Amino acid sequence: MSLSTHVLDASAGRPAAGVTVALYQGDRLIAGGVTDQDGRLRDWLPAGEPGEGVHRLVFGTGAYFAGRGVKAFYPEVVVTFVIDDPGEHHHVPLLLSPYAYSTYRGS
Repeated sequence: MSLSTHVLDASAGRPAAGVTVALYQGDRLIAGGVTDQDGRLRDWLPAGEPGEGVHRLVFGTGAYFAGRGVKAFYPEVVVTFVIDDPGEHHHVPLLLSPYAYSTYRGS
């Protein structure tokens, strides 16, 4: 079982360090952290997580941009996804700018 994310700031052309990220299943907070200098979270999940079901990653994009002195339209980005096979690796990258974002299932 594994889940990773990588946040890239397209407007700056570099990884987005210092973005808060929280993982939820329903209303239950499973894990949280802050992206490192490479825009990634490392060793952030409790054992056995994430399990099967619907999950949400909540990215604190507004605070990230405010810390850079940039006004942003989205105060947070929420990516909702389904894990059917908890044995597989799931990678959910986020490409962001102050007025747009995109995501996909990576490898």
